[in-house]
Amino acid sequence: MVMQSRRKILKTAVTAAATSSFMPYFASAQYGEADLVVLGGTFHTMDPEIMDVDAMAVRGNRILAVGSQQDLEGLIGPTTRVIQADGLTVTPGFIDAHSHPLMANEAVSVNVDFRRISEVQDALVEQAAKTPPGQWVQAHMYDDTKFIEGRELTGFDIDIAVSDHPVMVRHRGGHTVVVNSKAFEVAGITADTPDPYGGQYYREGGALTGKVAENAKYVLEAAGDWPVIDRETMRDSVTLISKRMASVGLTSTTDAGGRADAWTAYMDALDRDEMHFRLSFMPRGNDSIYQSMKEAGIRSGFGNEMLMVGGVKFFADGSASERTMRMSEPYEGRPDDYGIARMDQAAIDAAVDDAVENGFRIGIHANGDVTIDQVLNAYERVLRNWVGPNPRFRLEHCSLVTPDLLQRIKDTGSIPAPFYTYAHYHGNKWVEYGEERMTRMFAHRSFIDYGIPVAPASDYTPGPYEPMMAIQSMVTRKDVAGRVWGENQRIDVSEAMKVCTVNGAYASFEEDIKGSLTPGKLADFVLLAADPHVVDPDTIKEIPVVATYLNGKATYES
Repeated sequence: MVMQSRRKILKTAVTAAATSSFMPYFASAQYGEADLVVLGGTFHTMDPEIMDVDAMAVRGNRILAVGSQQDLEGLIGPTTRVIQADGLTVTPGFIDAHSHPLMANEAVSVNVDFRRISEVQDALVEQAAKTPPGQWVQAHMYDDTKFIEGRELTGFDIDIAVSDHPVMVRHRGGHTVVVNSKAFEVAGITADTPDPYGGQYYREGGALTGKVAENAKYVLEAAGDWPVIDRETMRDSVTLISKRMASVGLTSTTDAGGRADAWTAYMDALDRDEMHFRLSFMPRGNDSIYQSMKEAGIRSGFGNEMLMVGGVKFFADGSASERTMRMSEPYEGRPDDYGIARMDQAAIDAAVDDAVENGFRIGIHANGDVTIDQVLNAYERVLRNWVGPNPRFRLEHCSLVTPDLLQRIKDTGSIPAPFYTYAHYHGNKWVEYGEERMTRMFAHRSFIDYGIPVAPASDYTPGPYEPMMAIQSMVTRKDVAGRVWGENQRIDVSEAMKVCTVNGAYASFEEDIKGSLTPGKLADFVLLAADPHVVDPDTIKEIPVVATYLNGKATYES
């Protein structure tokens, strides 16, 4: 293949390396050998100025050159590792701009991602048997819409299985839980207990059902005897989840709301060279880590290419998958239910002011149109007298939009981070929003058409983090049953790949060092067994990841 002009590639390389001490060179034998060369295959560089290449060279942890195999032969020396990628597809490492890598707490909680309520009950019985008397029994990854019984888990179901321990079964979405009678007893909650602001104890016929939402969860979490997760366990959890993410092609993610123990865990894993992704850490606004960072003068951008402080994270409303997000119109079949607001306008304004005053970017969890409007009110107020570059304030999730909201997002330079696997994975949940509303949810097409650099977001554990599933979901908008939700929001494969690479880097102010296979950028890349552009779109999620490279070193090989 004929590569673009050497002068053009060299210019691109120098520009990309402007913020780095590493100065890349165009491929030529006079510059010495590369550490790694990838030959053959289909390359999607995601750099619009670098196309029609079939080889890439790496030196150290940076991309040295891209071009034709003939152009790069001079960089292959006796110690150069050569990867023959014929038949494979080479892409930049994929980026997940919003996840919760340590949310599962698997060291002290049992995974109940089952399809029968009886299986959940069996798992709780087993977990209770190894839990000290009186201590909370915990479970995670519960999903209310995936039981073959066609109904939600209830506190009564849990009572049948475990009655002598308080039990909390956490929805994979993180905004609701189901607890047993013992849990309410330990927390001193009865059917007459009023709902706290921004939270709800669900009732039927005046009796507690066991379902608890949003801020009401914290009342339960503050009561009784909870298992302690030690520092070593937290560090090991980082190693485990980073390996899992590497196995599907992720090289970077964001902890969107990390606590103090999570920051320590990432530091510990990194010190031991056991963290297999790059991480942007968004401190949770209501956790001690945020206050400590402010007092120490730490602000957004602190850190290095492996672990960096991002924006502070606040939660302003409920969940899309758990049907608690705050909207201007009620849920289908629930005429009095508009969702739950967790912050009012004054609280949102105060959070934004505090973040800006302390040098923090900010990301506010805002799913529903009412909440998005409130967050934009706060952003617009701060930006009226803004001097300097776009701070790229973020709208975490930004699920339900209108043309007015889209224009305001564009005008403020805000970064929306809607769920990228939800349309496919959580299909049964969208019935409660209705077909019309789904034409305005997870609005990737609308964001792109408005020129908004929409970010990639799994929200794991609430949503799967696999990039191939994400691309399929954004391209087809089909759920696992084949139903289409919001056909008008479909985007093409190239656009979906840009969301998962270039836009992911932009969301964390790292577009100069990652997101594309550009000389001078970090050597984070993925080898896929097939090209997402050419397979049946309904099978993109089945494309195997052959290998994932971070800093030019394999973090996963099949």
